[in-house]
Amino acid sequence: MRERLEARKVVMANMSTRCKVATEDAKKQEEMLSTEVRSLLVAGTSLSVARKRLQEANRLLTEERGCVKLKNVQRKLRARQQYMISQVSLLYPVKILVGPAQEQELESYSSSSRLGNPSASKPVNQGSLTILGLNLTLLPFTKMSFFTDKKEVQRSATALGSVAHAVSLIASYLQVPLRYPLRLGGSRSYINDHASSIDPASSDLSLDTTLSANVKLAEFPLFLEGQDTTRAAYAVFLLNKDIEQLLNFIGVKSLGPRHVLANLKELLRSVQSSEYIDT
Repeated sequence: MRERLEARKVVMANMSTRCKVATEDAKKQEEMLSTEVRSLLVAGTSLSVARKRLQEANRLLTEERGCVKLKNVQRKLRARQQYMISQVSLLYPVKILVGPAQEQELESYSSSSRLGNPSASKPVNQGSLTILGLNLTLLPFTKMSFFTDKKEVQRSATALGSVAHAVSLIASYLQVPLRYPLRLGGSRSYINDHASSIDPASSDLSLDTTLSANVKLAEFPLFLEGQDTTRAAYAVFLLNKDIEQLLNFIGVKSLGPRHVLANLKELLRSVQSSEYIDT
């Protein structure tokens, strides 16, 4: 009986020790759970506050005052864009040549050519437009010979560099990523094309990451000196496409693929008009 009693005492002591350990573990888990519950309560409170703010913002936006406030913010943004682009127009003025040494602002073709309007403005002769007093002549880009005037080629390269810089500034102010990025360098500027350098073998790939890895930028010069005339002409074409992209962004129709300065002038005029702020 004594041995059995001692054995029972040992068993009870072991069970008491295990019970104490289990109680301590339970307390620790309870503390962890309480911490997590408090975190969930704080997160729930924050979520509730954010939800109330969102509902309030939606309510204000759906009301008449909310729409007016949103339109006012948009008008302020467009007014700021208009001011910045007007500075670009002052830096790179596009004018029409009237006489041998006279230039005036091109106000004659200020008629709107919004998309959907069948009455588009008549494009001005490309040779009659100048930027910074430089005439952009595209003839050397199509027919280059030994007798081509080198000064004329240099003037065209300088004019294209000015157009490229103006387009880059306007795109940044309008927050429009250009489809054909520019690498500015004055009269030695370049324009990039993604599609021209895609490996044909990569067209069968299914993964976009693999395809994007095989795409490289192909640069085309916006000048003729020491360059292939075909590549230079294609660069002018891509530059005009960038201007057309900006025109389409503000809802204006392009004047044509061969009117680089005319399209740039129309872009500057359209942004500086009162219609741009009211749209």
